[in-house]
Amino acid sequence: MTRISRALAGALTATTMGLTALAGAGNAAAQPVGSPGEAEDSDAISTTTAKRSDGSRVASAESAADVERYWTPERRRNAIPAPGPAGRSGDGGSAAQGEGDGRAGTPEGRPGSTQGALPKGDGSKARSESSAVGKVFFTASDGKDYVCSASALNSDSKQLAITAGHCVHDGKGGDWATNWVYYPRYREGDKPVGAFPAKTLTTFDAWKDNSDFRRDVAMVTTYPNDRGKLVDVTGGHGLSWNYSHTEQVDIAGYPSNHNKGEVQHFCWGKTSRYGWFDSRISLKCGFGPGSSGGPWLREYNQDSGIGNVNGVMSTVDNDGVNASAYFDDAVAKMLDDKGDDT
Repeated sequence: MTRISRALAGALTATTMGLTALAGAGNAAAQPVGSPGEAEDSDAISTTTAKRSDGSRVASAESAADVERYWTPERRRNAIPAPGPAGRSGDGGSAAQGEGDGRAGTPEGRPGSTQGALPKGDGSKARSESSAVGKVFFTASDGKDYVCSASALNSDSKQLAITAGHCVHDGKGGDWATNWVYYPRYREGDKPVGAFPAKTLTTFDAWKDNSDFRRDVAMVTTYPNDRGKLVDVTGGHGLSWNYSHTEQVDIAGYPSNHNKGEVQHFCWGKTSRYGWFDSRISLKCGFGPGSSGGPWLREYNQDSGIGNVNGVMSTVDNDGVNASAYFDDAVAKMLDDKGDDT
């Protein structure tokens, strides 16, 4: 596949007053977005073998089962997202003010997969749910249990999930998450297709070492469960990158300010650039803690529950504006590097 020039590399530092990471220990306070110098070398990634909180490696199906057993109903009920501002309603959220500049490279994408997609189920709560979106539980380096959102990403391995960087690593001065597990289409404690524990966790060094929200992206290779590989069981989204900052998207996740984070929630609208000095994309959804890592989907099909991931939920500011890293060549390369891991 022909490579595209990286779009908007070297974006200037953004003003971060009031910026809040939506989940992950140590990220509740405002943090620097990064400096132009850091952005120049922001493509590098790091991968680690998943671990349990006792430090043992999740290196077999048996140890993956131990991770699943860790997440008792009580632990899942008590897991918390990081603190964040009270959000506004996410339904029908409109775009923030400002226009994207459209200077991205030629748009490209990878197709999704609907193979094995689950039926939608009955009732209003299930009607708009995507089987390829779910809830993440993990233990951070402070020893507390947290929640995020994530989605299945189609790849050669059929085992990949995509989420926010701060849902797998604390960021600068922190450590990797442990006991990491993904539950597709989680709803009020129900886990219709079971658990998919992490095998490896991957994020950008710019996030891991510098807490740079422009690289707040992660991909996780999961273990199959008794139903099969993740994408074969739930379907998987495609990946979009190098699109305009003004794209129509549907955002899915589990914000704690809607149904206490127990039900998949959607927001939709046209994105804009987060600020003239910040390369990220934004939409005023007011999604609060717990929604971090949820997919920002182009060309979302409500019937199949599949779209193309064009961003992942990262932050919310005091005005209820959510932001995502801009997906460029570096995100596509992460998929190239990790998509065939088994």
